[in-house]
Amino acid sequence: MNKRLRIAEIAARTGLSVSTVSRVLAGKANTSEKARHKVLECARELGVMEGMAAGRLLLNNLVIFAPARAFDERSDIFYHRVIQSISKCLAAYEVRLRYCALEEFDSDAQRFLARMNDPQTQAAILLGIDDPHIHDLAVDVGKPCVLINCRDRRMRLPAVAPDHRAIGEYAADYLFDMGHREIVNVICLRRYTMELRLAGIVDAWRARNLPFNEQQHLLTVPGFSAKETEQRVSDFLAQTAESDLPTAFLVGGDFMAAGTMSALARHGLRVPQDVSVMSIDGFNLAAIQDVPLSAVQVPRDELAAEAVYMLQQRLVRPDAPVGTLLLSGTPALRQSVRRIRPGKDRTAVESEGLYDSLP
Repeated sequence: MNKRLRIAEIAARTGLSVSTVSRVLAGKANTSEKARHKVLECARELGVMEGMAAGRLLLNNLVIFAPARAFDERSDIFYHRVIQSISKCLAAYEVRLRYCALEEFDSDAQRFLARMNDPQTQAAILLGIDDPHIHDLAVDVGKPCVLINCRDRRMRLPAVAPDHRAIGEYAADYLFDMGHREIVNVICLRRYTMELRLAGIVDAWRARNLPFNEQQHLLTVPGFSAKETEQRVSDFLAQTAESDLPTAFLVGGDFMAAGTMSALARHGLRVPQDVSVMSIDGFNLAAIQDVPLSAVQVPRDELAAEAVYMLQQRLVRPDAPVGTLLLSGTPALRQSVRRIRPGKDRTAVESEGLYDSLP
C-alpha cells in the first residue's frame, strides 16, 4: 500500500470519517482535540508522518511567552519584530496565536502552567525566557515547545538563536581588516547573549595576538538606549586625551550607535573621517546623522521562520534528537567605517610570545 497519506486506513483504525482524518492531516482547525490526537498517533504508527509534505503545520493554537517589553515596540523593537515575524510565518495556516508576558527570571510559574495546561494550547514558543524552572515545567507538560534566543541548560528543549559569539567576532574582525587597532567596544551586558558577543570580540583580539584590556577597550552601558550610550561615551571622550582616542567604536545596537555618534558630534569628531562607528544590529537605523551605518545584522525574521519549522518537526517527529540552531549574522557594510593605515608606533604583537625564548 502507498505510504503517502493513507487516509482510508487511518479512518478505519480510528473509527473516524475520511473527511475528519483529511482535515487533521491538512492542519485544519475544525476538528476536536480528541480526534486530532487519535489521527496523529495512528499516522505516526503507520509511518505516514515522515512522508508528509513539509508545508503542513499540524496545530491550530500556539502561545508565545515573552518578556512584557517584547509586546511594546518602543520598549524592545527586536523582540517585537520577532513576534511580528512569527505571526507572518503562521499567516498561511489556520493557527490561533495567543500571547503571555513572563519575566525573564523568577517567572510566574502558575501563570505559565495555566496557559500551557489550557486544552486549547497545543504548542508554545518561549522568546527570551531564561528562567530554568519554566524550562523544567515546559518539559513536564510535554507539549511541543521551542525556545528563541534563550537556552535550556539541561538540553531537553529545541532552540534557535543568533550565533552571538560568531557575530561579535566577525564585527571586530572586520574593523581589524579595515586597519583599526584602537577600538572601543560599547556594550550592554544585561543578558548572557551579550556576554557571548563580548566573548566573540575578545576572540578576534586573541586571533590577532592582541591583548584585550577591559579598562581600555570596553565601555558598558546599563541599557540599549541612545541617551544612556551618549552619556557614557561623552564621559569617556571628556576623560580621554586627543592622542589616546580610538579610531573606531564597535557598539551593541543601532540606537547605541546613534548615541555614540551624537557624543562624537558634541566633541567635534566626524564619522567616519575622524572616528569610525560600527553596529551589531543594523535593522532599525539604516543611517544616522545622514551617515549610512555599517553593521552586522543579527538574524530576526529568520529566528521566527526557523522556530515555526522546528515546531513542525517536533509535531511530525516528537522523539527526534533535540538541538540548538545557531544562525549567522549578515554583514551590511556601509560608509560609517573607513579604512585607515596602520598606527605609527603601536605594535600588533603581545610582548609574551607563543614559544619559550632561546637561551
